[in-house]
Amino acid sequence: MSSMEFSLHISLVSFLVLLSIVNPLFATKVCNFPAIFNFGASNSDTGGLAASFAVVKSPYGETYFHRPAGRFSDGRIILDFIAQSFGLPYVSAYLDSLGTNFSHGANFATAGSTIKPPSSYPTSLISNVRFSPFYLDVQYSQFKNFIPRTQFIRHQGGIFANLMPHKKYFSEALYTYDIGQNDITAGFFGNMTVQQVIATIPDIVNNFSANIKKIYNLGARSFWIHNTGPIGCLPLILANFPSAEKDEYGCAKEHNEVSQYFNHRLKETLAQLRKDNPDLAITYVDIYSAKFSLFQDPKKYGFEKPHVACCGYGGEYNYNVNVSCGSTINTNGTENLVGSCGKPSVRIVWDGTHYTEAANKVVFDKIATGAFTDPPVPLNMACHRSFTKEL
Repeated sequence: MSSMEFSLHISLVSFLVLLSIVNPLFATKVCNFPAIFNFGASNSDTGGLAASFAVVKSPYGETYFHRPAGRFSDGRIILDFIAQSFGLPYVSAYLDSLGTNFSHGANFATAGSTIKPPSSYPTSLISNVRFSPFYLDVQYSQFKNFIPRTQFIRHQGGIFANLMPHKKYFSEALYTYDIGQNDITAGFFGNMTVQQVIATIPDIVNNFSANIKKIYNLGARSFWIHNTGPIGCLPLILANFPSAEKDEYGCAKEHNEVSQYFNHRLKETLAQLRKDNPDLAITYVDIYSAKFSLFQDPKKYGFEKPHVACCGYGGEYNYNVNVSCGSTINTNGTENLVGSCGKPSVRIVWDGTHYTEAANKVVFDKIATGAFTDPPVPLNMACHRSFTKEL
């Protein structure tokens, strides 16, 4: 090595050392999660509700899967993009018994799931909003039973053995959550005032925290937890509460403030969990801000008509709570399908409550960088408790 080459080598080493001091993430290994276990509601359901109760009909899934795929979108959801980013297959619904592969995780989320038991909310509301019986503690029970049952099948051998996760995956996996929106919706549709809904949130968040602790006690160590989105920007709220005060972006102001209060309490609670359990890697994901940015400047991301559902029927927001996407309506004696707008890639909202694949992809790209997380770490670093370990 010449003196010049030696000098360049020393300079490069010095630069890398300096960079690792200034930016500890540079000196931290990326996380290779071998599996994902997800808990939540419709925003992360990959077929649980469809396998159990209501079949998701066309035009759901039209963009990517070209058929209904159990997801409440025209295509992929954020969980799909998370799995894809780690080179993992899409996470199979735990409740789907047909051709299911759990070797790299399982999804316990179902549409309509709540954090608190559905019995906590008015009976009339349950039938109207279709709350799922698989609320968060039921999902915990399913997961708790899932661990020994899958290991028994692996040890037994046979054709199903390779469809089950390795035992070590339960401690090495990424545990993701996206739930809470339905608990807030329950209050609004239960004729509660904004202040009354706000008063229920501490108990809801405490239930959420208790569930995370129980999953942690089963061996989970890496958590990626979404807060709840801007519910006041959805046709679900805008169409059903037309007198609500709007902000400068056309969203229901007080309804969004309730979501923000939920998120504030959740962030505080997760910070305390992190403090109490030093071996716990827990990332709070501000999905609210990532999603709200789409409504603030839709043109920036190629979207139009930000508050209008792509798949729906009726009114200013193309949404009617009694006429769902994929259903049929009788118009002047003719049966018509409540179908797609034909170009969901330029819409934010798919069916009045959920997002299009295009919007989900933009949101994923935002949160995966760490720009919307606490601590501010990218998705592929979410297994780390500290960021001072060198390569």
